[in-house]
Amino acid sequence: MRAIALLYLTAMAGAGLAHAQTQEFPRKPLRMVAAEAGGGGDFAARLIAAALSENIGQQVIVDNRGGPIINATQAVIKATPDGYTLLLHGGTVWTFPLLRNQAPYDAVRDFAPVTWAIKSTGVLVVHPSVTANSVRDLIAMAKTSAGQLNYASGPSGSENHLWCELFRNMAGINLVRIPYKGAGPAINALLGGQVQLMVATSGSSAPHIKSGKLKALAVTSAQPSALLPGLPTIASSGLAGYEAETIIGLLAPAGTPRSLIDRLNQESVRVLRNAGVKEKFLAAGVETVGSSPEVFSGKIKSEIAKWEKLIKESGIQED
Repeated sequence: MRAIALLYLTAMAGAGLAHAQTQEFPRKPLRMVAAEAGGGGDFAARLIAAALSENIGQQVIVDNRGGPIINATQAVIKATPDGYTLLLHGGTVWTFPLLRNQAPYDAVRDFAPVTWAIKSTGVLVVHPSVTANSVRDLIAMAKTSAGQLNYASGPSGSENHLWCELFRNMAGINLVRIPYKGAGPAINALLGGQVQLMVATSGSSAPHIKSGKLKALAVTSAQPSALLPGLPTIASSGLAGYEAETIIGLLAPAGTPRSLIDRLNQESVRVLRNAGVKEKFLAAGVETVGSSPEVFSGKIKSEIAKWEKLIKESGIQED
């Protein structure tokens, strides 16, 4: 009985300490590690950090980490799991380890998901000279002219590379990849007619679609997107089950107390549901989500399973 009583008291003491930590949190500024300055990830981090700072009464400092994704992930993994260091990043966090035989971290083991913050659909776009006007047309064209259609992408394993490879793999067609140093040069090559197609982000392609410089065939999301009204999904246009999106979420170091994860989730979701914040994101071609930690964790695991299968089947390796 004494042993049981001791265990009970220990548990109660631990619960009391966790409650006290949550009540006092935060007592100092938070650090939000994000992508390099000037990009879409940086824009998202600064918008969320500014609103979060107002909510919690402490400054949230954006710490930009350019270069390989390990620069950002290692900064968070090695931090004390006390809720004061967070990572706001996208799918590269979980696709990077899939491209290497030995990765310096595990996307599931080394992080505690806080919330799925934002998402953005991709768009299957072609140069106006391509006669296909639908996904079915494009697949039929690719099957009758094997090896003659080129697609632009960023480096191996980049988002737009994986999106187009998933399309090619599921459609069972032969497309020739023309790699570029980034999404910007890739879309410029498509605009110039040096390649015939690309799966681009909605933000980068929307102005060119509106101007008629690119022809949009379908969005990559599972459901039609409010960002590009009127466009069907790839899944509903002849490729059932196709789904790919930009996913950016908030992660903490593994071992962060659940009470702090819940507090961070509560405050960040409040930010993401703020009308002003939603409006600013929509103007940039992005939709806010604001999920529970469990939903975000499940999404990460499903994304890992999907991209791991594709990477293995297609033999994709890091450049």
